[in-house]
Amino acid sequence: MDFTPTEEQTAARDLAARIFGDLSTHERLTAVGTCSDGELWKALCEAGLPAAVEDIGLLGLVLLLEEQGRTTAQVPFAASCVYGLLAVSAHGSAEQRERLLPGIADGSVVMTGALSDSAVRAGGSGELSGVAPVVPWLRDATHVLVADEEHRLWLVRTADARCEPVELTAPWSAGRLTLDATPAEQLGGVDAYGEMYDDAYDAMYDDVLATARTAFAGLQAGVCAGSVARAVAYTNTREQFGQPLAAKQGVQLRAADAHMDTEAIRVTAYEAAWRRDEGLDYAAHALTAAWWASEAGHRVVHAGQHLHGGMGADLEHPVHRHFLWGRQLDAYLGCGSELLQELGESIVHGEGEGEGDA
Repeated sequence: MDFTPTEEQTAARDLAARIFGDLSTHERLTAVGTCSDGELWKALCEAGLPAAVEDIGLLGLVLLLEEQGRTTAQVPFAASCVYGLLAVSAHGSAEQRERLLPGIADGSVVMTGALSDSAVRAGGSGELSGVAPVVPWLRDATHVLVADEEHRLWLVRTADARCEPVELTAPWSAGRLTLDATPAEQLGGVDAYGEMYDDAYDAMYDDVLATARTAFAGLQAGVCAGSVARAVAYTNTREQFGQPLAAKQGVQLRAADAHMDTEAIRVTAYEAAWRRDEGLDYAAHALTAAWWASEAGHRVVHAGQHLHGGMGADLEHPVHRHFLWGRQLDAYLGCGSELLQELGESIVHGEGEGEGDA
């Protein structure tokens, strides 16, 4: 395997780093509060970064999301690319791709997803009923990719549903989605898979879920990298008894552990993304990346706050945003023990079918 970015991926990552660095500043984040930054989202779309994901793949998206995570930029970049561009590109019908992809690419269509923690039933005429209690970036979205109880995926216009604001640990413009015989269209079309359609729907759901886990693990890698960078800068300038805090062995060891945890999140996300782009099985690798992002991400953002001492307890300090984002991603990706159990079950199932390398 080779995680070396292509020329196109490198160019997109560098452009994203410049835009996030210029526009997602501490002052701007303070000004937008818990809302998304519309000006930043417009700049990203005008630069063609959401559109570029179709060409640079999931690994390219992970690289871009790392840059977002470093600055905790408040835009629906991950959600719209995962549940919109990549999901529709891979599984949408020709008509759905033609209708939705241009809007997702230019930012006029914003997608998010409600794949888990929801109880949604599909009626015989394609209407949905049920509740998704927490949907990230729902307040920014024009469409939601919803999974029903049978793991079929549906596209729902937010204008047709009831969307109520929900405040999370991190400012993700989240909401509660309530569906009451709400009209929806099935991703890929109702009869797109003929007689195999039940198995195909499960495969479609599993692919979108694994893609989301990988992408959000990449976002967590960036959040953690930003937390570690702030901790290093702070401990190198903050002095105690005439010496920088960074000169103390305990501080060095804590920062080193946080760095290694961050690298583990990054490399497992890269591997899962690379395997998807290469057309290889990657479900277990996505679970591994999600587990590292949840377990190690929790440790890293706590270490980042701890290494800031009293400043880490300041709710207005930039490192506190990394703490909030890291804890939100920890919760969103799933409890570490649950992910580990799912990973173990998938390995056992794979070995039972002669796929022990899954």
